[in-house]
Amino acid sequence: MISHHVSVLSMESIPVSKFKATCLAVLQRVKRTGRPVLITRFGQPVAEVIPPQRRASRSNWLGAMAGRVEIFGDVVGPAVDDLTLVTADDSLIEAKLCPVLANR
Repeated sequence: MISHHVSVLSMESIPVSKFKATCLAVLQRVKRTGRPVLITRFGQPVAEVIPPQRRASRSNWLGAMAGRVEIFGDVVGPAVDDLTLVTADDSLIEAKLCPVLANR
């Protein structure tokens, strides 16, 4: 993660009343210049307006894992052909998959 925190002494600072009156302009300036602005109240820092982090384009997520995954075996067919379950009273239940499902 990139830190946008700059020394408070070198950062532009404006009082909260001026920020309230010019909020949209301040936000646009921070985005355009990449320089944070310190908001103060009675001379004390209360907030920092920092530029947004750069994010990967949404179109880049497709294929992002290409070459990083290896598939073994049949991922479409059933995991097991027959299934044996043990119930709470230790009796066995044998189940066979429905032929329609098994042939998908």
